[in-house]
Amino acid sequence: MNIETLKSVANAIVAKQKGVLAADESTPTIKKRFDKVNVESTEEIRRRYREILFTSEGIERYIGGVILYDETLRQSTQDGIPFPELLLSRGIMPGIKVDKRAKDLALFPGEKITEGLDGLRDQLIEYKELGAKFAKWRAVIEIDEHNIPTDYGIRANAHALARYAALCQELDIVPIVEPEVLMDGSHTIERCEEVTSRVLETVFTELDTHRVVFEGMLLKPNMVIPGLKCVQQESPEKIAEATIRCMRRYVPAAVPGLVFLSGGQSAEDATANLNAMNMIGPHPWEVSFSYGRALQAPVLEAWKGQESNVAAAQKMLLKRCMLNGYARDGQYDHDMERTE
Repeated sequence: MNIETLKSVANAIVAKQKGVLAADESTPTIKKRFDKVNVESTEEIRRRYREILFTSEGIERYIGGVILYDETLRQSTQDGIPFPELLLSRGIMPGIKVDKRAKDLALFPGEKITEGLDGLRDQLIEYKELGAKFAKWRAVIEIDEHNIPTDYGIRANAHALARYAALCQELDIVPIVEPEVLMDGSHTIERCEEVTSRVLETVFTELDTHRVVFEGMLLKPNMVIPGLKCVQQESPEKIAEATIRCMRRYVPAAVPGLVFLSGGQSAEDATANLNAMNMIGPHPWEVSFSYGRALQAPVLEAWKGQESNVAAAQKMLLKRCMLNGYARDGQYDHDMERTE
């Protein structure tokens, strides 16, 4: 393990005003996204869409890393340039999602466990040869108002995250550790903070036990936020206060950055909440973003599978990246949404 290599990549991903574009949707997931804009999901159309994203002019100013799917990591531009090579040439770190998605946790109804540890070391070796500099593993933490998650459900997912992270660092691949407490449901912001606290405390205990070097990893946490069905929704200021309080209590200062997931928030809400968190800094770690839908949904709406719309789609991606870059400094204003 080369700690300096790990630190260098991690810090490059969360450099000033930069964050992560999550373009790692599985084939079934991206089909759902394409269906919403009436675009057929074929391998070539998926390749073309990702090429549109990765060749958008100016995004390297705000994007430090891109998470790829297995199919995408192996694809190239129309000119034959492999996507990892293209991204690196623009100063953007290519990464790869390595988990095999969440399945039901046996004997624990309503809870999930992420699979994919079997054969992961060999898989990571191949991904490194293909150009991946970092990886991502997502643990899905279901939440209700009273009983879920259980302590065992949290421990099981934390253990898997730590084993994954150790395997990554063994090969000088930066692990992004993603324990996502879901936004679904009617739970309050207080309940989300309680569960997120338990999750983070357990995750970092397991990471430490597995000898994971905190300086050579990134955390992809959920924001502390009410469930989508909760009657009492909260302001960006209240969300920022609760989230940062929770992170300060349980995330070691040695971690270079937090790259928050959007988790089903609208593009504007995700940016506003990120901005609010950075307005109450400084923080011991970079407070950044790793957004999928919150960056891509407006792009898909602009593109709709039409080559004539490529310029508009790329312009929209640059705008969303730029606004989140401003939010990284606490300088975003909602009026910016209405400007070109």
